[in-house]
Amino acid sequence: MSALSHKIDFAIIFSVKNANPNGDPLNGNRPRTDYEGFGEITDVCLKRKLRDRLQTEGHSIFVQSDEKKTDGMTSLQNRAYAESPIGLGKRAFNPKENSKDKAAELACKQWFDVRAFGQVFAFGKEGDAAGVSIAIRGPVTIQSAFSIEPVSITSTQITKSVNSEGDGAKKGSDTMGMKHRVDHAIYVAYGAMTPQLADKTGFSDTDAEAIKAILPKLFEGDASSARPEGSMAISKVIWWQHNSKAGQYSSAKVHATLKVKPDGDYDLTQLDGLKPEEISGF
Repeated sequence: MSALSHKIDFAIIFSVKNANPNGDPLNGNRPRTDYEGFGEITDVCLKRKLRDRLQTEGHSIFVQSDEKKTDGMTSLQNRAYAESPIGLGKRAFNPKENSKDKAAELACKQWFDVRAFGQVFAFGKEGDAAGVSIAIRGPVTIQSAFSIEPVSITSTQITKSVNSEGDGAKKGSDTMGMKHRVDHAIYVAYGAMTPQLADKTGFSDTDAEAIKAILPKLFEGDASSARPEGSMAISKVIWWQHNSKAGQYSSAKVHATLKVKPDGDYDLTQLDGLKPEEISGF
């Protein structure tokens, strides 16, 4: 399968209503904000959702979340060292039998997210397995999402109707808590796919189409008490496919052509020779 043949830029516009899109564990799990009060959803959070959707579509994913793992592996090392079809086996990472480049090539073939986003394989010695230190740079990058305007956050005190521990004689301290939500906001995130790095990982046009297909339904299957079903929705995906591997324009110039308004509407300036595709959310 040939590697990515065209540079690609993309943007995701989505709404958040009465949900906590990305809690900050260092701030009482309040929705993340920057110093100016704009809402933030980290790139790590967005890639987690991308991995989950890809896994749901049947793609092989290396960094699986504990809640959605399908192979029973308890760590990334166990998954990597497992024999095919789950992993590559210990021998693949043994420097006496494989070079780092060969191990990286095998990992990219095995797992979609490795050849897309890259991965650091850093495992210590274990039994008959040597230590591993392999870094793979992926061609797909995505920026943190930020709200168009500063967000309004509502915090509500909540209680549980039953103690987690004890004999029930009195209410425990763990029955009291706080729940936070963003009332309403429009967020936008930008990303890009770089053919030069795709040449190294084997990320293909088919892989790019797989990501393009799941972006409009990024939040499907992601519901929780903090993010009720329907509280986060993709409004539009903007997809720019350049006419060459190098691309006609820089990603910064392409992304700057999109101006998103607080109500979710947007203006899109077209660059010569680069026609954006506008895809509605599901």
